[in-house]
Amino acid sequence: MDLPEPIRRRLGDFSRTVFVNQSHSQLSPEDHITFLNHNTDVVSSLPLQMALFFNMCFFPLWWISEVVMLQLKYPALPDYYKVILITILILMTLIEAIRLYLGYTGNLQEKVPELAGFWLLSLLLQFPLILFQLFNEAILIQPLERGVHIVLALFILTEALSGFVALRAMVRHTESRFHLSQFNGIQDHRS
Repeated sequence: MDLPEPIRRRLGDFSRTVFVNQSHSQLSPEDHITFLNHNTDVVSSLPLQMALFFNMCFFPLWWISEVVMLQLKYPALPDYYKVILITILILMTLIEAIRLYLGYTGNLQEKVPELAGFWLLSLLLQFPLILFQLFNEAILIQPLERGVHIVLALFILTEALSGFVALRAMVRHTESRFHLSQFNGIQDHRS
């Protein structure tokens, strides 16, 4: 299952805008060939893949502990926090499933738009939600909750950082391949 084409295009444009080093774009075709020769054909990130795997193993434990702790403290919470915490739990579950899927697909299949979507979901949605649950004392944070929230926050932060590095490398590699194909097209026209 791939992302819809308009979303893929926008995420690809976003990735090129944010992660392309302008000085790298000014390289000669020979420099692009050298860049490609120094990089293997596999650009996916092992640290990102390891973080995704361990996060995927940990997330069910986080979810179970979160449901149990929510059930225990539910009677003591004000009504608005009951609604907020249930909404956050549902949102985080959905976002995490989508985020992990995009991370796996983007990293292993070296798809820039999917990896950009993963990175944006990590940084803009999942990380603020976990920080809210970690630092808002009004929601009666239990010790088990604090522990699992810290671990999940570390996973998300690690994935965001390694995802940034992987995304930048993939965009550069894709850009170099594009420039190389452009150069080869010019050479074919001259022949």
